[in-house]
Parts: sequence; structure tokens; C-alpha cells
Amino acid sequence: MWYTIDINKLVILLIPTFLRKPVFVAWLQALVAPIITLHQQWYNKRLDNLYKLAHNGQVCHLRAALNDTFDPDQRRIKIANGNKYQRRYIYTSGEQKQKYLGINYLMQVGDYADTGIDFRVVVPQDFDLVNNIYQLKAMIDFYKLAGKRYNIEKE
Repeated sequence: MWYTIDINKLVILLIPTFLRKPVFVAWLQALVAPIITLHQQWYNKRLDNLYKLAHNGQVCHLRAALNDTFDPDQRRIKIANGNKYQRRYIYTSGEQKQKYLGINYLMQVGDYADTGIDFRVVVPQDFDLVNNIYQLKAMIDFYKLAGKRYNIEKE
């Protein structure tokens, strides 16, 4: 491809044959060493951008991207649907009204359908969530659709 360039070989090929002495070639290769470094950085960034473009917010692609980054060997990170429980109200059957019994939390706020989360990222128990939480959130935020809410949980 056009971006695959062996600069050391190109330097040798562009030198006239009568000047191709080992000391002169080594000197020219030392001069182009920063260009080789820049080219390698550009090539790595290109591969990274192509990887990002190959993945999107679909469940299979998001799961693959997370497992490639954080758990490449065992691939245990999963994407699950959010909990969508309906709210239940307590009242007597005769009144057919809602009855206030004080504040009792049976489930988390994110577990209900009207205020809940859209998907859950389930990581294994031995995952180091303390040191990787910001990288994990940044990657999920990069790939997820706008407006989707999520929660990170351990198995």
C-alpha cells in the first residue's frame, strides 16, 4: 500500500551507486531516523483510528471492543439489558388508591422502566474496577449512542 514505506531502503536506493559506502549510508540513515519515528507513530494512529471506525454502539461491537481492551484472553465482559421493572404501588383493594407507607427502597432508582438504565456492562469479579473505571467509562461513552444510560456492575 501507499503508506507502507521502508525509509531505510529508500535512502539507499536514492543514493548514487558510487556513494554507497557503509559510513555514508549509516550517516544518512541516522538523519532520517526522526522521520521513521514519525511515520511509525502515524501508522499506529492510523491503525487505532481504523479500529475505532470498525466498531460502533451495537452490542456485539461494544462487547468486542471492551473485551479486546480489558480482557483479551478470557473475554468475560458482557453487555446485558437494563432492568426494566414496573413500579408497584401498595393500596388496599377496597380503596383502589395508592397508599403512602413511607419511603421503602426495594430496588435502585435505575432499575425502573421510566427512569432506568438502558444497558448494563457486566465485568468479572476479579476485574480491577478501581484502576480501570475511567478508561472503561471513556470507552463506553465513545461507542454508545447519545442518550443511552448504562451501569457498570460486577458479576
